[in-house]
Amino acid sequence: MKIWQKILLVTAITLAIGGTYLFSVWHHRRQPGVVQNTNPEQNLTPDDVAIVRVKWMTTFDDTLALVGTSVWMKKGYVMPYYPFAGGRVEFLKSAGLIPAAEQLEVKKIVKAAAPAPVDDGITHGDRQVFAVFTLPGGPALYATAIGAIEGSQEAYFCDNLFYYDDPHTIYDNWPRSVWAVIDAHQVQPGMSELETQMSLGQMTESEGGEKGNRDVTYDVNGKKWTVTFVNNHATAIRTQ
Repeated sequence: MKIWQKILLVTAITLAIGGTYLFSVWHHRRQPGVVQNTNPEQNLTPDDVAIVRVKWMTTFDDTLALVGTSVWMKKGYVMPYYPFAGGRVEFLKSAGLIPAAEQLEVKKIVKAAAPAPVDDGITHGDRQVFAVFTLPGGPALYATAIGAIEGSQEAYFCDNLFYYDDPHTIYDNWPRSVWAVIDAHQVQPGMSELETQMSLGQMTESEGGEKGNRDVTYDVNGKKWTVTFVNNHATAIRTQ
């Protein structure tokens, strides 16, 4: 084979590989902001293929898109929130921890410097960025941290903190009876780990094997729940 033929062959192979990659990128970008597990080699459940949108926010201006929208808390009983009055975050009057799956109506996004003793789970930086919101049924304004700015560096955690769609619609395959338990922030035998997390928030510790086959402890505003899961079903529930 002549040199020019070898070069042409290598070029053709490279273009074919590159074309396949570009097609996959193009196809992915036609459906931006969606996290979905579609590995055909796995035995997928409806929960696995549920569409959970993400927004990939990297700047303060990106977060302004949240204003006028509803979000729902993913990290239940983890993020503190504070009254917001007179254009300020009242750090010395903590309102508690935001419950799991709580709906927040975002009214504005602000920057504020948190006092050194305040620990809200997000680095202080030079300034933190807060979502100012109302809760269902009340006009009172509250604020919770969603990111931080230090010099020219910015970091935002909205995708980790929030669902951008009502979880009731994301997981509409869950029975109404299960959703009733979740909305009451309780747990009952038979619930999966994800259903339990939606109700009781983030686990604080776990013992045993893989997800769905272990003991998991949750801290709900000081009340601890330990749930034993077997084959991803709650089989024993203990409280402290």
